[in-house]
Amino acid sequence: MKRIVIDPVTRIEGHSKITIHLDETGAVAHAQFHVTQFRGFEKLCEGRPFHEMPSLMARICGICPVSHLVASAKACDELLAVRIPRVAADLRRILNLAQLVQSHALSFFHLSSPDLLLGMDADPAQRNLFGVLQANPQLGRDGIRLRQFGQQVIEWMAGKRIHPAWVVPGGVSHPLEPEVRDRILAAIPEVREIALRTLAWFKPKIEDFRQEIRVFANFPSLFLGLVDRDGRLEHYDGQLRLSDSAGKIVTGALDPARYGDYIGEAVEPWSYLKSAYYKPAGYPAGLYRVGPLARLNLCDGCGTPLADQEWSEFRDLERGAVLSSFHYHYARLVEVLYGIEKIEALLLDPEILDRRVRAVAEPNAAEGIGISEAPRGMLLHHYRIDAQGLITYANLIIATGHNNLAMNRGILQAARHFVTDGALSETALNRVEAVIRAFDPCLSCSTHALGEMRLEIDLLAADGGLLDRVRR
Repeated sequence: MKRIVIDPVTRIEGHSKITIHLDETGAVAHAQFHVTQFRGFEKLCEGRPFHEMPSLMARICGICPVSHLVASAKACDELLAVRIPRVAADLRRILNLAQLVQSHALSFFHLSSPDLLLGMDADPAQRNLFGVLQANPQLGRDGIRLRQFGQQVIEWMAGKRIHPAWVVPGGVSHPLEPEVRDRILAAIPEVREIALRTLAWFKPKIEDFRQEIRVFANFPSLFLGLVDRDGRLEHYDGQLRLSDSAGKIVTGALDPARYGDYIGEAVEPWSYLKSAYYKPAGYPAGLYRVGPLARLNLCDGCGTPLADQEWSEFRDLERGAVLSSFHYHYARLVEVLYGIEKIEALLLDPEILDRRVRAVAEPNAAEGIGISEAPRGMLLHHYRIDAQGLITYANLIIATGHNNLAMNRGILQAARHFVTDGALSETALNRVEAVIRAFDPCLSCSTHALGEMRLEIDLLAADGGLLDRVRR
């Protein structure tokens, strides 16, 4: 048995590696996606007062802190056993959508557009954001501005761009001011035009990547995500829906309180990331996907006019569900447009300035579960507390864990297609990495990397001897 090791995987959030195992003929036998960072938050929060949880959980990630903040606060709402004011829920929605816009912009423009604009075979020295800015300055500037907009909305509403403390158990800490609302609304036309312009640029590019589309985690699977009571796209609240590869609903009202009945979590010795699966189908057959691709596959529409048009065109890619994970890129752009439209619609509601934004209570329940849709997919926080309101148990299922089985199967599919005869082709290995980038996993977990990430790939013989090495 020979091995090709990609360590670390580049242009993703956090640190990981890929191991590709070759048989004696040089063909790919199997592949593994290793998450090399340890997540200790479930144990670290035990003994903490429950009301600290939203702010503590936001520290899990510097890229998508708002999703953790929202899911945690929703679990704490259940501990309080209160119904929060409607305007507070809408303000949380806006904040979460702003994060979705900035995070999708980071993924599409900063991490993946070098491949999409310059090509998978481009010189690695140019295949980066600076190369994008040189080859297509408008595209580069649009990505920067779109991400800036999402971060500014978070800062203007919640006080700061990263790890804001505005979302609290029972609602939000203070109401929205008219000046902040008007400032966000004034920026909407510009960023809406950017989203439409990027979609118009990207859709014709799909024809250039037919080979990648066929093998970038392109297989039948289940899809899991939130929809509203009318079956439309939802990121804050609603019903959990599971659909199949034909686009048919398997179940349309999964109870979050009983998630343990239908979501299992497997642990493998080669990764710190748990692998979530659909229990009725067993492990690993119960593979499912979450995130923008899943959400657009299982919803009945977006609920905003421009995004609905784009969603209809997206769904025309396949007769059933859109199966290739390459199309996560496309789905992100549709969701960005939806997020901008939905933020505008929520801000135009006169009640958005209501001053009653928080329900105040003592703990009235011993257990709470909160679910939100992070940019990368469904996020679940589950807490138990003692009589003093201290955390005794916490379980977190993050989007990347939901997608872990699909990512592993995806790199195996791509490696079997592109890695042949044990050759260490730069372009082949970039495509294997690009499968992971399509999912946009978030592994950073409050870690901060400084400087340039190193990539080193070793090709080892069956006896462990080094056959070849590539560095960049």
